[in-house]
Amino acid sequence: MGLLLNDKVAIITGAAKGQGAAAARCFVREGARVVIADIDPAGQSLAEELGPAAAFKTLDVSSGHDWVSCVTFTQSLFGGVDILVNNAGIFWPATLEQTSVELADMHYRVNQLGPLLGMQAVLRPMRVKGGGSIVNIASIGALRGWQNELAYCSSKWALRGLSRCAAVELGREGIRVNTVLPGPIDTSMLGPDGAQYADHVLLGRIGRPNEVAEVVAFVASDRASFMAGAELVVDGGMVA
Repeated sequence: MGLLLNDKVAIITGAAKGQGAAAARCFVREGARVVIADIDPAGQSLAEELGPAAAFKTLDVSSGHDWVSCVTFTQSLFGGVDILVNNAGIFWPATLEQTSVELADMHYRVNQLGPLLGMQAVLRPMRVKGGGSIVNIASIGALRGWQNELAYCSSKWALRGLSRCAAVELGREGIRVNTVLPGPIDTSMLGPDGAQYADHVLLGRIGRPNEVAEVVAFVASDRASFMAGAELVVDGGMVA
């Protein structure tokens, strides 16, 4: 078998660091050309590290204008868009009482509105190519209730619904929409006490970013061509 993503063009949001950066590295390794889309300028260094198969584009996922600019940039540089990975996300814990309108809105704009705008922005170039693959990164926080995570979890629950509806609408056009739901992964989002989650994971440890990236690459690829509207849990058995 050849490379998993040979000649595919992908936009990965929130790809400057952490899980998104792992996905960008994995995609390039598997033959894709990748636009690292992020508000964090560290994405430029990652693009330089990955070479000519990668490029950095500043993107605020909550801005429709930024999305149009990002897609235009991708088409001009790499000739189209085959894959969109909506990975950008924020997590600021707070109780129900502590959740301000500003905090709830911030989670909504990045975790829910961002993927919506991203999917809308790539529809035309994907239709030109006769299809495409969209992978939305949710969380196991969208599978049950969690303490002190109301704004985050509600935005990820909404992303699950958004993904399902988009999958139903776009499947007949050859545009597959699937969702990956990671558990605790060793990134800065977990904070300094992230290792504590290991006690609740069946495998006895938290996950590595590349372990999520490999799943994302597979479901984005043509080898997952009969997967649409699916939800893939990558959590070491934590929910179980």
